[in-house]
Parts: sequence; C-alpha cells; structure tokens
Amino acid sequence: MLKGHQSWVFENKPVIVSTATIVGPDEGLGPLSEDFDIVHSDLTLGQKSWEKAEKSFLEEAAQLAMGKAGLTGGQIQFYIGGDLMNQIISSTFAARSLAMPYIGIFGACSTSMEGLALAAQLINSNSAHYVMCGTCSHNSTAEKQFRYPTEYGSQKPPSAQYTVTGAGAAVLTSKGDGPVVTAATIGRIVDMGIKDPFNMGAAMAPAAVDTIQAHFRDLRIEPSYYDLIVTGDLAAVGYDMARELFAKHKFPIEQTRYEDCGLMIYNREKQSVQAGGSGCACSATVTYGHLLNKMRKGELNRILVVATGALLSPLSFQQGESIPCIAHAVAIESAGIQGGIQG
Repeated sequence: MLKGHQSWVFENKPVIVSTATIVGPDEGLGPLSEDFDIVHSDLTLGQKSWEKAEKSFLEEAAQLAMGKAGLTGGQIQFYIGGDLMNQIISSTFAARSLAMPYIGIFGACSTSMEGLALAAQLINSNSAHYVMCGTCSHNSTAEKQFRYPTEYGSQKPPSAQYTVTGAGAAVLTSKGDGPVVTAATIGRIVDMGIKDPFNMGAAMAPAAVDTIQAHFRDLRIEPSYYDLIVTGDLAAVGYDMARELFAKHKFPIEQTRYEDCGLMIYNREKQSVQAGGSGCACSATVTYGHLLNKMRKGELNRILVVATGALLSPLSFQQGESIPCIAHAVAIESAGIQGGIQG
C-alpha cells in the first residue's frame, strides 16, 4: 500500500527465497569474494565480445537463482531486469534465452533496487506467484560505451569509478524461507547540473540523500530502525558528499551504520579502482551476496539498500546535457523479527 508520498509498505512481506551472484576477477580479489557464488577468472567467459560476456554473466546468475529456489523458468511469471547498455541489450538478450515474461527497466546503477521494488509489489498484490529480478554490468562494455574503448587505456581522474563486472539475481515469492521485503521508496530525478561523467559519485549523492530522507519522512521512522543503511555506488567522492548533505539537512544518519557498496566491493588501497565501484552489478552483488549472507547469519536484521543511478547516455553527454540522477530504496528484514513497518 502507499505510505506517504512516494513509498510502498508491503503488508504481505514478499520473501526473497533465493539469490545468486556472479562476478569477475577484480571483484574476486576484493574483500567480499567469499560472499559471491561464482568468481570467474575470465572476463570474456569464452564469448566473442564483452557484451556477449555480460549477457552470459546475467544468464548464469538467473539460472543459479532459479536452481537454488528449486524452480524452472516456466514457474516464474515475470522476469524484471535492466542494465547499462543501449536499449538494455544484456537483459533483453538474456531474457530471450530465459524464455519467460519480461519487464525491461532502465535505472542505470539503481536498476537492482528498482527491480526488487517492482518484484515485491507484484508479489504483494498477488499479481504473481514467483518473480525474478536481476541486473548486470561489465567493466569493458561500460568503458567502451560511456568513456573510451578498453584497448585505448586512457587515464582517469581520482573521482572516476570502476564498473563492477558481474550479475545478481533474486527470486521472490509470497511464502518461504528467507529475508522479506517490507517497504520501498521510489526516487525522483535530482539534477544538480553536473556534467562530468568521471564524477558520478558527486552527481548521484544528492539523489541518494533525497530518497533516504523521503523514506523516513513517508514511513515516520528514525534511521535507528535499521542496522545498516547502504547506498549503491557513490564511492569515495559521493559518499563523503552524502555525509555532508546529511549534516547540512540535519538528518541524523549517525543513528545507524551508513556504508556504500562502491566502497565495500574493492580494496582501494590494493586495487586500481579510483574512487571505488559502480555499475548495475555493484549494489546487486553486494546486496544479494554479502548483505543477505549477513542477514542469514543473524548479523543484520534490518537493512535499507539505496541503489543510485546516473541516467545519462553517450548522446546526452555529447550534446552537453547535465546528468539526471535517481535513487531507489528498498527495506529488507529478517523473517520473524518482532515489530516492523506499519502500513
């Protein structure tokens, strides 16, 4: 049901019955490697192009998530997915092989939580029995499309981010074992006039702060309600800026732990990843792998994942447009804990 202006509360508590995370070699060298299902040593996965490899990452994650849930593709009513490529081709071509009803979305790096929120809404409203959501990204495809060809080897400023290679998928249903989705806040476009594609963190930070504040305003709860609030991929520059904005707006983020997936997935002291991670797979793999593993172990009970996206295209950048940004927040809680968000 609608709560406040832009939030949903899921009174039926859709269950994340299974997840799967597949990553590339750089992600496997980071501090979260043990939380990923599969770490590939080959960026191409034996394919003839980076784009085909990205699709293969997503197909593998989707098949693994279904297998963990004990399901086949024919049992899933809807697959919701998107990615960074023009016309979301990685997701569309993966959906072609998955052969299930498909809802394609584009939220850039916010796609993981946009998809999870929509999947939860379908389950909560009894519009489906099983829904899968997923997303992917690949460092070499994103570099080629948005910056320079990978082979060019161009230098990047410290504010640039490193696109995560990988894919994450989740299967939701109305009953079962697993964490539950209790609420979601759909973000609005925030554009502060930043045009530099090598400073995505600064562009996205205001959108993340706007959505987080809307979430707590709509649901009438305090940040202390959650054990952790995590943004999608602001990385070092955007994370620091978000903290400054929270302080400026007198928002009490200090009541809880606040982290960022872009800072968690890599070891910036040992890996050449500039400001940290980004890409659709950043928040997807960290959430569906590391964070949900912590929930299953009882180390976290309530988390708010706020995936952020920069909604630019190569064409809009070439025409001198600024970067419109968005963030979507999803609340995930361990099943059976006392209390909860009220509708």
